[in-house]
Amino acid sequence: MAAYVIFDVEIRDLNQYQDFMKGVKPAIEAAGGKYLARGGAHKVYEGDWEPRRIVLFEFPSVAAFESFYNSSAYQELKPIRDACSSARLVAVQGLP
Repeated sequence: MAAYVIFDVEIRDLNQYQDFMKGVKPAIEAAGGKYLARGGAHKVYEGDWEPRRIVLFEFPSVAAFESFYNSSAYQELKPIRDACSSARLVAVQGLP
């Protein structure tokens, strides 16, 4: 079953974040992931969630996402991301 990953990110240094993006996109694609939404306009209709920048991914499965997340490629890039942004990240399994 597909897995959907919601990434809510606040970027503090856009130049450094772009360096992270150059490396992370191929790693996402290598794990079978793809972008469904990336930083488009959003509006909260209920609740107190105040997302900053939403990125939505689809992976073939939760295992595929975890393989990407725990990969050496991503773990080497994560310190760059952490230095220039803060984020919330959640994965949810899709329906059969």
